[in-house]
Amino acid sequence: MALNASDSDASNSGQFKIGGDMTINRLGFGAMRVTGPGIWGEPKDRTEAIATLKRLPELGVNFIDTADSYGPETSELLLREALAPYKGLLIATKGGLTRHGPDKWMPVGRAEYLRQCVLLSLRRLNIERIDLWQLHRIDPKTPREEQFSVIRDMQAEGLIRHVGLSEVNVKDIEAAQAYFPVTTVQNRYNLTDRAHEAVLDHCTKHKIGFIPWYPLAAGDLARPGSMLDNVAQKMDATPSQVALAWVLKRSPVMLPIPGTSKVKHLEENVAAASLQLSDEDFHALDEAGRKVSKAA
Repeated sequence: MALNASDSDASNSGQFKIGGDMTINRLGFGAMRVTGPGIWGEPKDRTEAIATLKRLPELGVNFIDTADSYGPETSELLLREALAPYKGLLIATKGGLTRHGPDKWMPVGRAEYLRQCVLLSLRRLNIERIDLWQLHRIDPKTPREEQFSVIRDMQAEGLIRHVGLSEVNVKDIEAAQAYFPVTTVQNRYNLTDRAHEAVLDHCTKHKIGFIPWYPLAAGDLARPGSMLDNVAQKMDATPSQVALAWVLKRSPVMLPIPGTSKVKHLEENVAAASLQLSDEDFHALDEAGRKVSKAA
């Protein structure tokens, strides 16, 4: 790795306040990959996965994103084993997706199921309140009023502090806002996947945290001799690190959560927080990424 991982700290990515009152370092961690293949069952190397999670606070990573469906249950249980009582950490989790096998996901938004998701996450994480709970998907087969109403009720009961949504558009956000403040949105976004630019612009305008999943992807832009590769060589970094630095620079509400089950890979990702892209390189990569996204 080009950047010095021993000197890396997620605080170099800047800070953001979830819901206006919970300050986190913008570069977080996605705990999906500490599970087995297909996001199913235990990780192949459990010892390494636990070591990776324990390394997070040492690197200044204080925002961790998980979900009850990762495993299912496995990710939350590993976080509890490695990091409870989570001093100085914001553990965000999600509910609303059921699992029927490796790589199989099905949304269920019935009120009683979403309440069960929250209560069981509280038990697995061993906490009394979830600081950020996100609806993993809006269930198209269940009335939105039913889904949003039970979330509002659970927030009023103190089970949830802040609420977020995942894979939504601007109209979805505005509809949910009638029931509760939407503090985060988690959509797929990276240098070459720009389908949610309008959502990101909305979140930036309204100071809603935007959590891009799959933030390191760069596709053909990462090939040898590409613009991304050239910028990476100039900065003595890897293409993935530059892609992550680009995501961080794109908006002050951006909260990338690259995930891994390897300590070395984690350190490489966190080191990207120290990269400072020039405006020229940022705009050149932005233009190249938009062209790839439109062609996809």
